Amino acid sequence: MTERIYRDPVHNIIALNSVQDGDRLLIALIDTCEFQRLRRIKQLGLALYTYPGAEHSRFTHSLGVMHIMTRVLNKLAEKYNIAPEIRVAARVAALLHDIGHGPFSHVIEKATAISHENWTKQILLDPSTQVNQILSKYDPQLPKTLVNIYEHKFLPAYAHQLVSSQLDCDRFDYLLRDSLMTGAKYGNYDLEWIIHSIKLDPQEQRIYVSSKGLYAVEEYLQARFYMFRQVYFHHSLRASENMLIAILRRAVELLKSNDLSFYLKDSPLAKLLTARLMTTKEFLSLDDHDIMFHIKQWINEKDIVLRDLCNRFINRRLFGSIDINWAEIEETEVFTKACEIITKAGFPASYYLFRDSAADIPYFGPYSPNSAEPKGQIYIEAKRHANNERCEITAVSDVIRGMKGFKIDRLCFPKEVSEQMYNLLKESKK
Repeated sequence: MTERIYRDPVHNIIALNSVQDGDRLLIALIDTCEFQRLRRIKQLGLALYTYPGAEHSRFTHSLGVMHIMTRVLNKLAEKYNIAPEIRVAARVAALLHDIGHGPFSHVIEKATAISHENWTKQILLDPSTQVNQILSKYDPQLPKTLVNIYEHKFLPAYAHQLVSSQLDCDRFDYLLRDSLMTGAKYGNYDLEWIIHSIKLDPQEQRIYVSSKGLYAVEEYLQARFYMFRQVYFHHSLRASENMLIAILRRAVELLKSNDLSFYLKDSPLAKLLTARLMTTKEFLSLDDHDIMFHIKQWINEKDIVLRDLCNRFINRRLFGSIDINWAEIEETEVFTKACEIITKAGFPASYYLFRDSAADIPYFGPYSPNSAEPKGQIYIEAKRHANNERCEITAVSDVIRGMKGFKIDRLCFPKEVSEQMYNLLKESKK
């Protein structure tokens, strides 16, 4: 059989044909153990604790990003000359952009020193990986080319723009996919019209959007704005993340004092927790199952704090939270009193009280002529300008210009003390 078919809940059919040179390379990469590992890493980390359907993986997302990249390049190729080697590099970069993610995606990065971007580059450049061997066999320079794309050093610029920018194939896929799988409708936007509207500036070698695509891009940026506010920063999701971080912090403390009963000495997870150097092979052995396995074992630990946190986490007895505007209250005094409430309830505040701050700016704003062009710029044809001159999008969009970044501040704590916490905040505002 020459055709490889993936049935996808977002894009329906993702098809690759082994007769075609580029598709054959993609099929070989998908079949590597490094890429198959992404099946065991959830795209949204702990979002399933809030949205039961959010079980989708980095594997399906990565396929989706590659599929959208292919569609965009096909559309551009109708009018512009896209060199075959550029097409291959961009499609492979889209496929492999998340290959360095650790367990539970971004959550583990908050609790450890790992960076999925750095691990992605290491996996690509390490001769021991199947991914490197396949890439190098196809083109000895391809692993380094991919690193240059991820570091925004590759030319033409549109190749890395389509992989990572404010208008890229990664965001195109995860908004639609996360919206579908969580059941939240905030992430829906008109992908078809955006693909139809993407153009290529032959001189600057960067992408821009035709004037007819303005409303579709506005909708896309609004979708991202509301997905962050309503899904990615959901209080229950953030509470579960803070609990997992607390569990790992406690395990590290016990490990340092030789008070952790269950751990595998010199295992990849033990090295991860203690910030020891890992080989590429060791890192690639880690996935969501390793974390969950250890948490299930730690339920039986003699340490009361770790045992309790793991029980709460496994059985979804999540912490509660309260949104706080620190400008309205005396911050130090309130936090001190909150610590006292937690301590009197029998919980060590360092593991049971969290200040949770989350912020996202859905669009970085106007281009600054005093610096190199940042990746956070979207250009669009402006009908009001002579010859449909292209400009930074906020120059013509009142909607995007009016979109402000937002910040969420919360206190997270065990629900047993919810009443005292609410009373504390109520009294502090008087």
